[in-house]
Amino acid sequence: QVQLVESGGGLVQAGGSLRLSCEASGRTLENYSMGWFRQAPGKEKEMVAAVSWTGNTKNYGDAVKGRFAISRDNAKNTLFLQMTSLKSEDTAVYFCVASQTFGDLVIEGGTKSRTIWGQGTLVTVSS
Repeated sequence: QVQLVESGGGLVQAGGSLRLSCEASGRTLENYSMGWFRQAPGKEKEMVAAVSWTGNTKNYGDAVKGRFAISRDNAKNTLFLQMTSLKSEDTAVYFCVASQTFGDLVIEGGTKSRTIWGQGTLVTVSS
């Protein structure tokens, strides 16, 4: 059984930066695509960014393009999200996800039963 554990969330001022990490344990996620979703208070979950197993294919939500960067270190079973130029509207719980196909994340929105979710980490951006 794979477990995803996020870290790096916290309180940051608008315009600041934060780096989220997600460590997978239990077994290797070989050939899995991974990504970040977020859910703001009173809103539905939305995809923030996704990356393929090789790291060659990446996809970003429109709200974060040009400000966030997703990366992964497969040797360490770890996923990252570098967030810059943070805005108050970025305030949300950020979830790490993993699934067998890239489409599970960017097309299916992580709704497939085979998609694995972490518990989430809270990011609060103060204006």
